[in-house]
Amino acid sequence: MEIVKHLINDTIEFYKWTLTIADKRVEKWPLMDNPLPTLAISSSYLLFLWLGPKYMKNRESFQLRKTLIVYNFSMVFLNFFIFKELFMAARAAQYSYICQPVDYSDDPNEVRVAGALWWYFISKGIEYLDTVFFILRKKFNQVTFLHVYHHCTMFTLWWIGIKWVAGGQSFFGAHMNALIHVLMYLYYGLASCGPKIQKYLWWKKYLTIIQMVQFHVTIGHTALSLYVNCDFPHWMHYSLICYAITFIVLFGNFYYQTYRRQHPARRDAASSSKAGKAVPNGNLNGLSRAANGAPLMGSKEEKPQENSGRRKRKGRAKRD
Repeated sequence: MEIVKHLINDTIEFYKWTLTIADKRVEKWPLMDNPLPTLAISSSYLLFLWLGPKYMKNRESFQLRKTLIVYNFSMVFLNFFIFKELFMAARAAQYSYICQPVDYSDDPNEVRVAGALWWYFISKGIEYLDTVFFILRKKFNQVTFLHVYHHCTMFTLWWIGIKWVAGGQSFFGAHMNALIHVLMYLYYGLASCGPKIQKYLWWKKYLTIIQMVQFHVTIGHTALSLYVNCDFPHWMHYSLICYAITFIVLFGNFYYQTYRRQHPARRDAASSSKAGKAVPNGNLNGLSRAANGAPLMGSKEEKPQENSGRRKRKGRAKRD
């Protein structure tokens, strides 16, 4: 117990010391005074992950179509605002894309960058609603480890970023990620509009590719900053590289399992197609799901053909 007591005291003393080098500009901003509110929100999120499915188990799922449309398009505008603010403020402050130390002054452009980064941090908290909507709609299969890990860590870790480095190199990954989230939530919003729009949403897998490219760019940019010995906390650079690698592994596995792996059902469908038979659509062929769980309409489904000696039945093809 004595060892544990000393460990706790040392941790508290270390935290107090880190506050002496924190960004004074943001300390009075909402959620930035101390980490407890952020940790409480993240803990509530994890608690809902456990209790939510239990609550919905024997209840009808919510449709939430209008809610999803409003939510997703609101996130499009929020992320575009963040991207625009970071891009314009960084340009006005003549930021370098290779090495940009944090300027803790009250320069209007620097404060504008810090403000946009704070909104970026807040947006990650709002994104917890993605999971809430999945559970209320009983799309439990969408709540994967990748989904939870991505949402929970981004919001929690970005509190650290805003508290100590609300500017400088931090702008690069945030404004790139915000732009990608404009495309992502645009896709989700359109997918929520119904079958008439869903049939044009063929580009879901390219969003995953763009995300993986983003992580590789992040690692390259961070490694370059270390190479030129940029005046930015090196421990944060190394942490970011490790963090990006975890996303490359997880998103790479998701991409392989979703788009590249040859499932038995797909092999059977391919064999049937070659034999000249119409293939009924299912979850793996012609019907994909948007990230919000909405089914995307694919090709039409035809009735199985009779034996070769019989006449083919006429009829309209059924849609999935």
